[in-house]
Amino acid sequence: MKKSDPIAIIGGGYAGMAAAMELAAHGQPLEVFEAGPVLGGRARRVEIDGVALDNGQHMAIGAYAELLRLMQLAGISEAEGFVRTPLELDVQQGNQRVFRLACPRLPAPLHTLAGLLWADGLSWGERISAIRAMAAAQLRGFQLTQDTTVANWLADHGQSAHLVRCLWEPLTLAALNTPIATASAQVLLNVLRDSLAGKRAASDFLLPATDLSALFPEAAGRYLAERNCTVHTGAMVKQVVQSTEGWQLDRSARRYSQLILALPPHRLAMLAEHLPALTPVCALLDEWTWQPIYTVYLRYPAGTRLPKAMQGMVGSSTQWLFDRGRLCGQDGLLAAVISAEGPHEAWSQAQLAAAVTAEIAQAHPQLPAPLWHKVIAEKRATFACTAGLQRPGNATADPALWLAGDYTAGDYPATLEGAVRSGVAAARACLAAQPPIG
Repeated sequence: MKKSDPIAIIGGGYAGMAAAMELAAHGQPLEVFEAGPVLGGRARRVEIDGVALDNGQHMAIGAYAELLRLMQLAGISEAEGFVRTPLELDVQQGNQRVFRLACPRLPAPLHTLAGLLWADGLSWGERISAIRAMAAAQLRGFQLTQDTTVANWLADHGQSAHLVRCLWEPLTLAALNTPIATASAQVLLNVLRDSLAGKRAASDFLLPATDLSALFPEAAGRYLAERNCTVHTGAMVKQVVQSTEGWQLDRSARRYSQLILALPPHRLAMLAEHLPALTPVCALLDEWTWQPIYTVYLRYPAGTRLPKAMQGMVGSSTQWLFDRGRLCGQDGLLAAVISAEGPHEAWSQAQLAAAVTAEIAQAHPQLPAPLWHKVIAEKRATFACTAGLQRPGNATADPALWLAGDYTAGDYPATLEGAVRSGVAAARACLAAQPPIG
């Protein structure tokens, strides 16, 4: 085995394409195999009646350094990919604003302090309470002696029910996609450390200005093509066999020196029969639970606009509302996002769309009736990021088999940045395992 031997990557989502770019940047030949028709995995473009939608309305923050680095390397500038805005949580219940947190353009950590001090919808006691909770976390280096749930951590720091409902719960659902009753406080603190407590720009919202496949994976594919690396779409790998000559995929004659599995965690089991190194990983994942994300797209008449590109909602099924006309130039298209488990899972798509339409009408009575709707449900959008969850690393018991994905061990929950970081880590481990040329 030498550096000239190709590496196979199964999965063309954010983790797989990040791994491929990192390998290609070091001159490593490789092939990527993606089962779907487009790249992106669980963050991909879905075309409905000629309209480019996403299978979920993802967003990023300024702290996502690895994603931004690889996008730039692939030829996508931040300005092309995102609309950057200072952190602002504008939350309504019905047509009444109940909370607003806006961090001004001040040096860190003054931006967070000022934002909390002047947050609308909080009493002075609640503002001081939130500041104390952040200060206590910072004094401990955002590190808990033992992980606990977000709900327990908030109770320990005397956060009021109103503060939890309008600030902490929306932040937790947006970041971890897990209810606060079970969500990991340590992982939430990791996110707060890098965003609200990081550099001022680290807390900025980065709202995608294009579809999620174009945002990074397709640009990564062009980067690979320029370096004579091949990306296959519509190519589901059903069987992997290892021999002394390397890895063989679906009886293809080609052999690969190393293999990176950049699949959703619940799909690893389909390859485990011939990969004994996956047995302990699959046993671990069998104990996990999963969380959904529902996105309801509503097309309104041309010219329909929300006051802002992004708005939070409480007391409703809808948690976040995005104006894709403002973000992506898709005039009149709104995206309503419902994170994590809830009663909406039992509703039909028609029932969910009707409920969301009514909630939007109550929040914005000036809007006309929508012309059509589309519901996209990712039932296993993310792993449940629960307190104390044990996550597998990139390495397996086989020194030529690696894992990449937002579920692997790391500081972050299941996010675009978590996926990219894992892909880069798997690629670097692969490179370190390759003997030098000659």
